Amino acid sequence: MSNYRTIGEVEEQYLHDHPEEIDDYITVLFDEYAESGDTAVLLSSLRAVGRIKGVSKIAETSGMSRKSIQKALSEKGNPQFSSVNVIMNAIGYRLIPQKLPTSPSH
Repeated sequence: MSNYRTIGEVEEQYLHDHPEEIDDYITVLFDEYAESGDTAVLLSSLRAVGRIKGVSKIAETSGMSRKSIQKALSEKGNPQFSSVNVIMNAIGYRLIPQKLPTSPSH
């Protein structure tokens, strides 16, 4: 039986080996989320970043418990906006609005 890794495991290993790419990764992640609205993909990718940054460190910085962070970023998680914002701040990022380009018909 072969031992295959999931895409999430490959993604996490890549980010672990190339931490200098996390900034661009998060930018692309949120750009893609803005287009697709796929919360499961967003949380999966934030989970990978969270493990690279250290869940214990995020918990300490954010004031949230490890369990709350893990639950918020879990596959079945449905975190409140405030939880995602706190987690993003704890890993060194902030959520900021960006004006969408207007189409000629508007």
